[in-house]
Amino acid sequence: MATLATNALTLADWAKRLDPDGKVADIVELLGQTNDILTDMLWIEGNLPTGHRTTVRTGLPAVAWRLLNYGVPPTKSTTAQVDDACGILEAYSEVDKDLALLNGNVGAFRLSEARSFIEGMNQEMASKLIYGNTAADPKVPLGLAPRYNLLSAGNGGNIIDAGGTGSDNTSVWLVTWGDQTVHGIFPKGSKAGLMHEDLGEDTVIDADGGRFQALRDHFQWKAGFSLRDWRYVVRVANIDVPNLIAESSNADLIKAMIRAQNKIPAAGMGRQTFYMNRTVYTMLQIQALNKSNSALAIVPAANQFELQFFGVSIRKVDAITNAEARVV
Repeated sequence: MATLATNALTLADWAKRLDPDGKVADIVELLGQTNDILTDMLWIEGNLPTGHRTTVRTGLPAVAWRLLNYGVPPTKSTTAQVDDACGILEAYSEVDKDLALLNGNVGAFRLSEARSFIEGMNQEMASKLIYGNTAADPKVPLGLAPRYNLLSAGNGGNIIDAGGTGSDNTSVWLVTWGDQTVHGIFPKGSKAGLMHEDLGEDTVIDADGGRFQALRDHFQWKAGFSLRDWRYVVRVANIDVPNLIAESSNADLIKAMIRAQNKIPAAGMGRQTFYMNRTVYTMLQIQALNKSNSALAIVPAANQFELQFFGVSIRKVDAITNAEARVV
């Protein structure tokens, strides 16, 4: 088990340090309903008001053998700086006051409405964590898929081609969470996680210009993604979903996951986790029932059963689609 720095925390950890009234903690607890990656992900406060700047080493200094009475030239390493920006995910809830009063329990009625906003923001954040493309939409943070989308790129060695050729592919991600590898970020001076503010009663205007009294809530999530060392993420891309369901390529997928694990330079740099959608998870779970398959195991974890691959947890992320184009 890797030891992580104290400033690399999950959202649940951050929630324990914020807002003593417990409102944030309640919201964070709801985040785990659909996309496990959001509760696994480590978060660090950025060093910029809009995100986080990382300095990476791009070259090692030249070294030389020396003869007696002869010197060697001085050299140096080279570095580069990478800025990762945060996005602001935001929503307002406006519930007609009289409608809430008809329910008989205003607080419970507003909470039921708030949960739909929380789930919607949860799904949107998970989707952008995987597929967010700043080049196409500057408002969103840059996700994983646009960073690992070209086999000939510098990090193409960490993309494993599973052979799918159509547009009905999916991916499996191996992520090593750590403060020096991969983690989430939130702007300097702000708070981690989904924030909720009860704005109370206010007069709002409907689509026809009429006015009515409403109970308003504000939801906001400032977040981004920092890939500090690209070597600690591996994408198994081009997984042909129909072939997978037909159980004609499961063995190849397992071999690809083995190759993914062996591309990570040092396992001790963080916490490794595999992420996949329900389709792939289900097929691997079926494979785990095959007693001759020693790579996969179903083990008790946190009052439930967890699928593991050579001891590495496998988690479900519904945001990963079955309609990915081929990565070339």
